[in-house]
Amino acid sequence: MKLVVLGSGTSVPHPRRAAAAFWLETESGAVLLDCSADAPHRMAEENLDWPNLDAIWISHLHLDHCGGLANFLFGIKWAPQTEGRRKPLKIFGCQGTGNLLKAIDESNNYRLLDQKFPVEVREIAPSAAPSNEFDILPGLRAKTLSTPHRQESLAIRLTDRNGESLVYTSDTGYSEQLASFARGADLLILECSFWRNKPVQNHLKLSEAMRLAQLAEPRTLVLTHLYPVWDDVDIEGEAGKLWPGPTIAARDGWVWKS
Repeated sequence: MKLVVLGSGTSVPHPRRAAAAFWLETESGAVLLDCSADAPHRMAEENLDWPNLDAIWISHLHLDHCGGLANFLFGIKWAPQTEGRRKPLKIFGCQGTGNLLKAIDESNNYRLLDQKFPVEVREIAPSAAPSNEFDILPGLRAKTLSTPHRQESLAIRLTDRNGESLVYTSDTGYSEQLASFARGADLLILECSFWRNKPVQNHLKLSEAMRLAQLAEPRTLVLTHLYPVWDDVDIEGEAGKLWPGPTIAARDGWVWKS
């Protein structure tokens, strides 16, 4: 597996952090984990093979996670780089993903799903227990878990043919069930919105994130969804006071390889 951080930030405009998006390469193909409005141009900026992207995952319907989905479909509809493409593009998303695309489509007759190649949209229902196992790509197995953020919000665990696993929580509040879901992952991409004194319950502060890391024991932990409050803080140093495992503060352009 290879992961490229396209966006380690939030909805708040930031000079060094785009909103949420992660590019994952596997033996089965490439998957985009969330698609913020920044994501289409960030894929190009990182010289990634976006014309041949195989699948997209949408975790929930906050715009800093899904606001670029329609933009990307509109862009590839007219891009010369996709004129010869015939393989399907698969979109897996939380409940409401189809309605989001339909609303944008009907606003100006964009016909976003009318491409030169098939576009398949599949919604994944929320579930209080790990469920909804499916192949996001042949040989890349996925399962999901509802998280305490929005009603439709889902974490996803991806496991390849070699047994390597990645868990992407996306936005979430504290949940020990989420720690069980992520247990033993080779890479855990965990939101860590705030350092302390968090203003809302449906995000994580550092102490909560590190408690989840203690319970999940991933091989490598990546903290992401970083609000500007983190700009002048040594995130990795503060995290190391609470959990001794390998912890990376996500930054745009950072690459992980298994």
